Amino acid sequence: MLTSKVAKRYAQGLLDFTTESGQTATVFSEMKDVVKLMSESKDLNKFFLTPYIDAKKKIEVANEIFKGLSVSSQNLIRLVIRQGRESQLKNIAQEYINKVEDINGIKRITLTTATEISDANIEQILRSTHLVNLNSNFDLKKEINPNILGGYILRVGDQQIDASVKTKLNQVKKDFQLN
Repeated sequence: MLTSKVAKRYAQGLLDFTTESGQTATVFSEMKDVVKLMSESKDLNKFFLTPYIDAKKKIEVANEIFKGLSVSSQNLIRLVIRQGRESQLKNIAQEYINKVEDINGIKRITLTTATEISDANIEQILRSTHLVNLNSNFDLKKEINPNILGGYILRVGDQQIDASVKTKLNQVKKDFQLN
């Protein structure tokens, strides 16, 4: 997913601030909570995206929703709303998480399968590729996409292994068309 320049700039500013103040771990955890909340709450997203609700009201609601967060996180959220960038709040939080993980050497891995698979199968898939070192730190995100029909798509950073049935069927179809 492409991240906007706005999200990258706000996330970098927050990272610079938290690094200087020693709050990186706290804010990292809180930004994970923000991403989770924004992903799960369609009503909150609609509220923030509603143009006829003024910034003061949005800040009041945000203060109540995010009152358990640190002062730094609350200030960021208020700043984002005051600047009219509340639609980017989830992206800013995710970009901050990505930047902290990059600093800590954590690889982001996405495994897409057609159905839910067991942990043993996941480990077998990860072992079968040269892209993943199981002894290193990584963050595994599992996605279900029935459209791939079977197999898996493994994405590690900017590299991808597509072993899905849909891709193989498409390749067979192309081969038949060429011959």
